[in-house]
Amino acid sequence: MDKRAKGIVLAGGAGSRLRPLTNVTNKHLLPVGRKPMIFHPVEKLVGAGIEDILVVTGVEHMGAVVNLLGSGRAFKCRFTYKVQDESGGIAQALGLAEEFAAGGPTAVILGDNIFEDPLGPYLDKFMRDGGRGAHILVKKVEDPGRFGVAEMSGDRIVSIEEKPANPKSDYAVTGIYFYDAEVYSVIRKLRPSARNELEITDVNNHYISNSSMRWSPMTGWWSDAGTFESLSKVQRLVEENPPRC
Repeated sequence: MDKRAKGIVLAGGAGSRLRPLTNVTNKHLLPVGRKPMIFHPVEKLVGAGIEDILVVTGVEHMGAVVNLLGSGRAFKCRFTYKVQDESGGIAQALGLAEEFAAGGPTAVILGDNIFEDPLGPYLDKFMRDGGRGAHILVKKVEDPGRFGVAEMSGDRIVSIEEKPANPKSDYAVTGIYFYDAEVYSVIRKLRPSARNELEITDVNNHYISNSSMRWSPMTGWWSDAGTFESLSKVQRLVEENPPRC
């Protein structure tokens, strides 16, 4: 069992909200600042000292992703690749990482999450807890009802509600997660949601129910880049205040 943390970048999905751009390429290959979007999460993981990174993406654009990233030598890491055959949700994509994780802890980033803070201090906090349980990053936002919203008590998450009409806090759950190896047994027991997907919120709720979910607030800016509006926003943020690794 390898207890060193490994990295996972989830870069699948149809990118339907960015069509027609994504009719010809994977969303995560679109430019953010002066580099492809997927470079940002990779550089965060490498900056945190992670040397082994799994990239999960769909069938259609896997070749383009591999051609861009290669073996990882240019990033001073080692890449492994997995194909998600269908759009079955974030948790399904994460489930493909079980063999790669080899029983150890993982740092997971959704490939369209772009953020200012270095990842290292958050990973260090998770590992000081022995790399056990789960740890999510949250960000205070002006419009929490657009996101999954975390209700906190001390260093524990009490609940996560998806796009609530009356949010219990103004902290959005970001697409940055740390998990122990139990996550894969949790995923195997999940049932598809009304969207016919395996939901990462259901995974997180399992850890909440076991009192093994912790959280950290992000101090710098954070955004996804999954819509034209958020892609435009993150382009401006990257140029004005570049991410730190």
